[in-house]
Amino acid sequence: MNADVIKKMAEVTLTGSMPFPEIVGNLIKEGVEYYHVDYVTFSFSFYSTSGGVVVAPLALEDMPEVATDFNAAELRAAILDSQQNGQKYRQFCARAMRSGVQSYFAFLRGQRVLYIGRQGDQHVEWFPGAKR
Repeated sequence: MNADVIKKMAEVTLTGSMPFPEIVGNLIKEGVEYYHVDYVTFSFSFYSTSGGVVVAPLALEDMPEVATDFNAAELRAAILDSQQNGQKYRQFCARAMRSGVQSYFAFLRGQRVLYIGRQGDQHVEWFPGAKR
């Protein structure tokens, strides 16, 4: 896993300068099995199939606090806006935080994302077209 490439993928996620499917493809090529986005520490952690970890900053300023209560309907609306309307990542993060998401795991091989709230609430979102 090339840490420079992984950190570059984190950066282009934040800037929106590369389509998300291309970012995922590059992460998979680098051996990333899953990654974790933490809105409390504002960090990305990328985990390889061989046990390596690359941590990158989630450099977002002036973000809302993570809401105490988890609102799955608001989160789902934010997800759909990103998938269907190309919502920018920063806006998605702000909406996810306002809906009570403290962090999420994106499982690339598993083709799903697990969103987690402050009280242990969870929502699983399958990648579009994923086989369940």
